[in-house]
Amino acid sequence: MFTGIVTDLGEIVSFTPTAQGQLHRLRIACRYDQSTIADGASIACNGVCLTVVASGVAGGKTWFDVDTAAETLALTTAKHWKVGTRLNLERALKIGDELGGHIVAGHADGIATIVSREDLPDMARFVLSTTRELARFIATKGSITLDGVSLTINTVADVTFSVLIIPHTLAVTTIGGWKAGAEVNIEVDLMARYAARLTEMK
Repeated sequence: MFTGIVTDLGEIVSFTPTAQGQLHRLRIACRYDQSTIADGASIACNGVCLTVVASGVAGGKTWFDVDTAAETLALTTAKHWKVGTRLNLERALKIGDELGGHIVAGHADGIATIVSREDLPDMARFVLSTTRELARFIATKGSITLDGVSLTINTVADVTFSVLIIPHTLAVTTIGGWKAGAEVNIEVDLMARYAARLTEMK
């Protein structure tokens, strides 16, 4: 489990397709203490929970390896990742950690497309669109996870919604580089999903 509070920015430093392209082995450089990264640990990378298969230190910088499988490549923006891609990183939640965002599983539900970006004084407003299937879980003032970042939804109109990004979030995540037309991973709020299921069962 995660909270959608990014704790580091990573960068893909190597990319190796394996298993006839059905699996990609990624090496991600980061600032985490390598001694705290165990093989088998979960790290959310742009909102996608991936399992560490190796880690080490090179050139004074920590790295860890993860595999992205066919389903991840099909359903998320991982299909666009390459050497140099920067990723929002979050370590798995530990008992006693502060729940600063909202409960996030790290299982991206799909992709949202950035419709527009409006730069405001020290802030930015983004309008995004997603599928009708996911849009039914999105509500004004509710929570949403975009590329691993816990955000509050400002407005909703059919399959589009908007978020307002504060200066700190623009500075410490990849959101500062978002542009219209780009795709981002989306995970809807678990509570909204459960509420919808309860309604369906009535």
